[in-house]
Amino acid sequence: MTTYEELLDEASQDDVLVLENVHFESRSNGLINGKVIGLSDRLETSIEKACTTAEEMGHFHTTVGNILDPTKPENRKQEHTARLWAYNRMITLDKLIAAWEHGCRNRYEIAEHLEVTEAFLQEAINSYRSKIGISIVHGNYLVTFEPVFNIRRLVWMHVIEEG
Repeated sequence: MTTYEELLDEASQDDVLVLENVHFESRSNGLINGKVIGLSDRLETSIEKACTTAEEMGHFHTTVGNILDPTKPENRKQEHTARLWAYNRMITLDKLIAAWEHGCRNRYEIAEHLEVTEAFLQEAINSYRSKIGISIVHGNYLVTFEPVFNIRRLVWMHVIEEG
């Protein structure tokens, strides 16, 4: 099952209807109104649809009211919160590490493995960097976000003192 199909199942479990190939006058890739998500007819791949569906599901779970006016700070904050929800759904540190263990060594390969767009992956990495800082130890891995994104397995040495 693809990530997009999983998201469609999750939406269905929440009684959310996802409509594809909707023509929007705006440049939006997706919009949600109540329990109906519309995906733009400009989205060509299931990967693009998955990223947009994840963000709109983020709105379903986190947004209150009409936030279409981006000039209002509270709307921008809710937009940001919905995106964070989507990043956390699609790209966790564990999933990044699993992609690395699978042999993915660059953004293109990681994005392909995680079934997200490279732009969505980069936005998630930027989000992690702003939240976490330049690096984090996660399990037996060092994940660095600056100066470049990288994952390295850590080798721990145990020193036993004899006395």
